[in-house]
Amino acid sequence: MNVVTRNIMTDIVVSSADFRGAMRHLTGGVSVITAGLGRDITGMTVTSVTSFSVDPPTLIVSVNRDASSFPLIKRHGAFGVNILTADQLDVAERFAGKGGLKGADRFSGSNWSAGITGPPLLVGALGALDCEVEEIIERHSHAIVIGRVREIRSSTRSAALAYWDGQYVAVDQDEDAARLAEISVPVRGRSAV
Repeated sequence: MNVVTRNIMTDIVVSSADFRGAMRHLTGGVSVITAGLGRDITGMTVTSVTSFSVDPPTLIVSVNRDASSFPLIKRHGAFGVNILTADQLDVAERFAGKGGLKGADRFSGSNWSAGITGPPLLVGALGALDCEVEEIIERHSHAIVIGRVREIRSSTRSAALAYWDGQYVAVDQDEDAARLAEISVPVRGRSAV
């Protein structure tokens, strides 16, 4: 393993509030991470899923080490990534803790089926990926979980749920592409509006 070390300037302090405010400008796709088996299941809403490698198919998710999902991910060595559609806002809010539901109770109101490694996958999600843990890197309050994708389920829906500037927003490929075309860089020979 290649490791690069360097001295970190410890005398520079960036406040958590300033950092959180800056990161609100980064739009993130909304997913629900699921973990566990049987009734010993839980999940959480995240915007921290990132593709890592295509060969082999691998992704990264950042998980708070105090989250109820983290010990189940470590214990079972697997997790689900459920990429939400724009009409699955209720799922995002339920797994973000709205309504006070915890554990297996968060799964009520939606259809789920077990992935091949065990975690629940959301029926009708834009994409549902069953992942086997390859490595967990614990840093500060969070852990970077690297997962090898073992199963993929996709739907034909096109409108995604995103999070930007502190709120959920719908991203619809057809509608948003048309809007962007209207205000995009002018084509040679045409003037901008």
